Amino acid sequence: MATPVYRCRECGTDLNLSSSYLYPPNTYFEAGNKGTLSFSFIDDSKFMFEKEDKIRPFFETVNYWGIQRRRTKIKCGNCGRRVGYVYDDGPPMTDSPGQLHMGPSQVIPRAPRYRFKIQSINIT
Repeated sequence: MATPVYRCRECGTDLNLSSSYLYPPNTYFEAGNKGTLSFSFIDDSKFMFEKEDKIRPFFETVNYWGIQRRRTKIKCGNCGRRVGYVYDDGPPMTDSPGQLHMGPSQVIPRAPRYRFKIQSINIT
């Protein structure tokens, strides 16, 4: 079976994404999964990153909403088209059970999750 190649839909540049870092489709994240592919690692040299900090209501899922949204846009390093976002809702970076042993919390650093919009990439 051939390894899929992920390309920017705008310019056709190979984004050098590896399916070995792809999260399984049934993995749940706070920021939702609809219409996206999530990776645990990407080649930073293929992308440009732009911080985004908006103060306005937003809704991702029924249980995930807020007033201030901080995230990082992922743009194609060749043409500058936005292909996704970086979120900090990946798995905990430590094996700690959290404060007071009540499970992971926002105090525990979380691994970044790179979420790519399916409509922004071509998979060949």
